Amino acid sequence: MGLTSTLRHAMTVRATFKATLVALALTLPAQAQNDKMTPIAIPAQPAAIELGTGPLPDAKVPESWHSQYGSLFARNVTVATLTPFLPDPAKATGAAVVVAPGGGFRTLSMSNEGWDVAKALADKGVAAFVLKYRLNQTPADMQAFEQSMREMFSGAARPARPKPDDMIAAIAPQIADARAAFALIRRRAAEWRVDPDRIGMVGFSAGAMLTMATAVAGQDAKPAFIGNIYGPLAAMTVPADAPPLFVGLAADDPLFGNTGFGLIENWRAAKRPVEFHLFEQGGHGFGMYQKETTSTGWFDAFTRWIAMHGYLKPKG
Repeated sequence: MGLTSTLRHAMTVRATFKATLVALALTLPAQAQNDKMTPIAIPAQPAAIELGTGPLPDAKVPESWHSQYGSLFARNVTVATLTPFLPDPAKATGAAVVVAPGGGFRTLSMSNEGWDVAKALADKGVAAFVLKYRLNQTPADMQAFEQSMREMFSGAARPARPKPDDMIAAIAPQIADARAAFALIRRRAAEWRVDPDRIGMVGFSAGAMLTMATAVAGQDAKPAFIGNIYGPLAAMTVPADAPPLFVGLAADDPLFGNTGFGLIENWRAAKRPVEFHLFEQGGHGFGMYQKETTSTGWFDAFTRWIAMHGYLKPKG
């Protein structure tokens, strides 16, 4: 189905999540480096809309949140939601973007890779929608969660690499959430001043994996353009109607910085539009953090790319 290489990373993300945490400690702003996982009350989300994909099957641990690295994270999400961030009607372009935060399918970086991205897009006249997709279950207690992570990274708990069909099935709930997000936006397109044919998607790390999966296996989702921000770049079969692709990655990313650029090569070979920014430094998880590395410029580059494709002005 062309998704094998990309989804293989989704299934093996547990084996590399520890490197993500190390990279974050090395590359986040200095004032955030010593932050610990601190449980917090679930923040009010009055604008969040349930997507109707149902509770995660067999999920018994309720949703919880914590702060870390100056950002807010959700865990044990069992019911998917979509939160709109709409631009001032006077500057609305009609374009929209579904924003998929990352977190190894175990957490979601809701601030740095979700709300902050959506607010910045809305300021550019683009309607943005933060997808809080369902997650793999983790222990409810924070200490138990941290212990489970340590045990998982010991090596003994790493699962065997599954067959391709199993890989696709592994993130089937998340793909369903993404499809439901696109369907909801199109149903309410007139209300939200969105052109149903100009809805893109951008994701970070695991969210980038979900973005790629949505583009090639999301059936009716059909994003108009996609952004893969520090996600895997493994080779894959590119559909003939693949959307324009923007990629942002730091060369010192410990997860994907040295795994090759097959995805870029495949997109070019298929003669589909692709733009690739390889930043010298930035590590993994830089998101909207303001840093001295050029990786901080990914958002400006992404919005310039959107503009180049005509999405920062109303459709003529």
